[in-house]
Amino acid sequence: MKNLFKILAVACIGVLMVSCEKDEDQAVINETATGKISSDKNTIILNELIANDAVINFTWTKPTFNIAVVPSQEIEFGIKGDNFKKTAAVNFSNDVKSVAVTHAAMNAAMFNIGAVPDVVNDIEARLKTSVGSAAFYSNVIALKVTPYTPNPDLVYPKINVPGSYAGAAGYADWTPGNSPNLFSPAKNDQYRGFIYVTAPNSEYKFTINQDWAGDKGDDGTFTGKLLETGEVNVKAATAGTYYVKVDWAANTYSSVLAKFGVIGDATPTGWNSDTDFVYNPATKTYVINSIMLNSTGLFKFRANDDWALKFQPKKDDQTLVSGKAVQSYFNAENTVDGDPGYKVSEAGNYKIELDLHNSAYYKLTITKL
Repeated sequence: MKNLFKILAVACIGVLMVSCEKDEDQAVINETATGKISSDKNTIILNELIANDAVINFTWTKPTFNIAVVPSQEIEFGIKGDNFKKTAAVNFSNDVKSVAVTHAAMNAAMFNIGAVPDVVNDIEARLKTSVGSAAFYSNVIALKVTPYTPNPDLVYPKINVPGSYAGAAGYADWTPGNSPNLFSPAKNDQYRGFIYVTAPNSEYKFTINQDWAGDKGDDGTFTGKLLETGEVNVKAATAGTYYVKVDWAANTYSSVLAKFGVIGDATPTGWNSDTDFVYNPATKTYVINSIMLNSTGLFKFRANDDWALKFQPKKDDQTLVSGKAVQSYFNAENTVDGDPGYKVSEAGNYKIELDLHNSAYYKLTITKL
């Protein structure tokens, strides 16, 4: 019994010592004066044409602490009302007290926090000062920011698909820096996209950073497994458009033929048959050069004369404007809600163009002839 009491006593003393140590750690650094930030304007419209020009200037006074420290600092942005749950930051050296932010840097921050392009967003900004794992924040300033839609080729990770097919598709054969790409919309190791193959038994591989270093191919079994060393080329057995997916970390891939066409009661053949797209290597897009569309029906884009693979609006039926590109969504990527279709407000002959080169932003354009 005495031993039990001794053990309990030692345990209690240990807990108290740990608690005291934690209190002492928390008391090591204290903020004696809070930082304060301001900007030279509160309303900005971002412009991709002058992306590298400064659009807003921030100035601040640094916080002070009870001990000498060398903190890091950054300006943190968040959507108003979100309480900075999702943030993006502009970083700079710890010896400055002002910074000019460019259109491009500001737009990237807005994109990362989910600001809506081409409309005014209510944004909050603050100075974040970090000392080790401890963070200290300034006052919050309110901004009204109108971002632009960023170039998806620049903001999403990608891998390259060089091969013997690429030259006929408008790129260059076996050239990682001039080949079709698979993009990662989730910015992880999951890549996907489309390649166009003109000749049966075409071969290709997967590379990263537009270089051959670290390239991957099939493990020789042609069962969807990748190898970096001792690999063989992946093969496309028949000509056509392939939807390709790669898990770079898991070393797996898949490909499926996907020949797209337009179908619907807005088209001359109704819901009975498709009018197929033709790939244009000069523009690297899929085109129907002329088709009559009525203004009372709907149309959709499907693959292989079947309904498993479709390009559609994200949620509701969408009326397209001649000459204005819109983002289209691929139902196989779980980005479509329901079964919506497209329509036109004015009947006539139209050119339809699908740009599938970037899986983070499939682009659809119709133009009245």
